[in-house]
Amino acid sequence: MAARLSSGENRLVSLPLSRIRVIMKSSPEVSSINQDALFLTAKATELFVQYLATYSYKHGKGNEKNALTYSDLSHTAEECETFQFLADILPKKILASKYLKMLEKEKRDGEVGEDEEEDEEEEDEDETVDEDAGS
Repeated sequence: MAARLSSGENRLVSLPLSRIRVIMKSSPEVSSINQDALFLTAKATELFVQYLATYSYKHGKGNEKNALTYSDLSHTAEECETFQFLADILPKKILASKYLKMLEKEKRDGEVGEDEEEDEEEEDEDETVDEDAGS
């Protein structure tokens, strides 16, 4: 490939190369970016997004509606081993009310767990005091 991308090569990718360059340069390990590396990164990213969308569409409910939905993508990220690294980026959507209930439950469970730990610590202290008194 040439040092500069010709207009024909530039049309082979849909993603804006300037944005990809900015993202790549945001890494502290990267000092300069070869034009070939930029082009290949853009093309690989496009192919990955295309594969993710196709897989999600075929294995999701969007196929019935002839549409790809966020829930299809999040389901793919959660269920398919290949895409599990995206689970934090594409979490399942839940209602705010359900999330608040989950937080309250975790808080209650956490308090119960802390109370049990405190009871165990008090029992350990009582045993230590009893042992000291018996000596």
